[in-house]
Amino acid sequence: MMPLSTGRIVILGAGLAALSAALRLAPRPVLVVSPDPLGQGASSAWAQGGVAAAMDPADTPEAHADDTLRAGAGLVDAEVARLVTQAARGQILDLTARGAPFDRDDAGGYVLSREAAHSASRVVRVGGDRAGAEIMRALIAAVRMTPSVQVLEGVLASGLEIRAGRVVGVRLMRAPASVEVLLQAPAVLLAAGGSGGLYALTTNPARVAGQAVGMAARAGAVIADAEFVQFHPTAMDVGLDPAPLATEALRGEGAHLVNAQGARFMLGQHPDAELAPRDVVARAVYLQSQAGLRPALDTRHCLGTRITSDFPSVAGACARAGIDPTRAQIPVAAAAHYHMGGVASDRDGRSSLPGLWVCGEAASTGLHGANRLASNGLLEALVYSARCAASIADAVPAGDGAAVQLPHLAEASPPDPALVARLRSAMTAGAGVVRDAAGLNACLHEIAAIEAAQPDCPALLNMTATATLICAAALARRESRGAHFRSDYPQTEPTGQRSRMTLTQASASLKETA
Repeated sequence: MMPLSTGRIVILGAGLAALSAALRLAPRPVLVVSPDPLGQGASSAWAQGGVAAAMDPADTPEAHADDTLRAGAGLVDAEVARLVTQAARGQILDLTARGAPFDRDDAGGYVLSREAAHSASRVVRVGGDRAGAEIMRALIAAVRMTPSVQVLEGVLASGLEIRAGRVVGVRLMRAPASVEVLLQAPAVLLAAGGSGGLYALTTNPARVAGQAVGMAARAGAVIADAEFVQFHPTAMDVGLDPAPLATEALRGEGAHLVNAQGARFMLGQHPDAELAPRDVVARAVYLQSQAGLRPALDTRHCLGTRITSDFPSVAGACARAGIDPTRAQIPVAAAAHYHMGGVASDRDGRSSLPGLWVCGEAASTGLHGANRLASNGLLEALVYSARCAASIADAVPAGDGAAVQLPHLAEASPPDPALVARLRSAMTAGAGVVRDAAGLNACLHEIAAIEAAQPDCPALLNMTATATLICAAALARRESRGAHFRSDYPQTEPTGQRSRMTLTQASASLKETA
């Protein structure tokens, strides 16, 4: 493996967290490593709802923190919730200054949507349902204009280099697969996304399939709350992969969930009906699907033709699927959407491995607990990218800013698509919306078989590492809490603890069930 060296801070990922951190670190030289052209392949650009922040004078950061604590089912770190919600307003104002075109009313105030489990309308949006795409557009423009930021597109990280227990660099490959090259660096910031693509039905871009968490886990990092995968209840069930998202803001506008018999099945499930916490709604939608009752979202009575102007992303997805939402219901299903678990980090974004910081969906900060509050994901990415940048700037001396030039790299075998399909199917069956010990054990054995079938493929091993951690943590949590539901342990214990696990500990679960 050819070693190279750089004085730049290496940032893995190209979504909201990665680009925000790169801008925050300026004029410190950084290298952003992106498998795809900027703006493509990152979950941030697909986010529809917006950024949660107490922007209304009648709202407060304290109320936002209280809602976050309630949604997280007893596992939210209260201090983290406080510091994130207190920082929210400043993040919105900073994005506005960078050119994010948030929706404004005639008086210049921010237009705010209400989403599930929020006690107030506090989701700052863009173009109705285009927040992620438009915020990313503004950040990409800023990054392109910042001389201290070098962007390597078409390059993916395959592993972390560890020496004496410290991260000293990253192994890089040309996308989709090539021989690895080692790039030594003074610090690495992991901001490369979540794990939704490990499941057969997901709202995430195809490449977002647990590689970031898996890479850190294979290097020995502690992973927290891996069992908590959030399933979005209203992915559009139209046979597309990934599944288009019907944003929660539609239900905030009054859209109803109904089944094939015309019944509003959420009325008997929770006092907040369609605006119940996501885990409650997702399980109800899943069980309707399992019963063959074809759940759907009906926007006709509350939005009518306004859906085309107020929610253009949803309307466009409907049009591509041959659905006219002004006349027909939108078929929906529960799909893997957001991973609350990830690389355990402290309040400055440091992982358990010296030299490695983490932010965005790949991190587990303690903000989300067992069930993320809607639109807190982008907010956490913004707040922790700033905290990571400040921590790195304090801890790492400024280095040489010479541009990084990768050599020509010979092709290597990418993950076998058949094995990836097997993995996604196994995770959906064994570690999906409803779980039990038999299904989780079967999934762990299938993951091991998939690893053995292509043991020399780093990208696949990163995926299977995260899948193993999700299953092992779910198997160890013998209760139901938030997004983690065990049909064989349906009760919720009086007190809950966050889970922490290394890949070595997770792999021991398979040996125990062999």
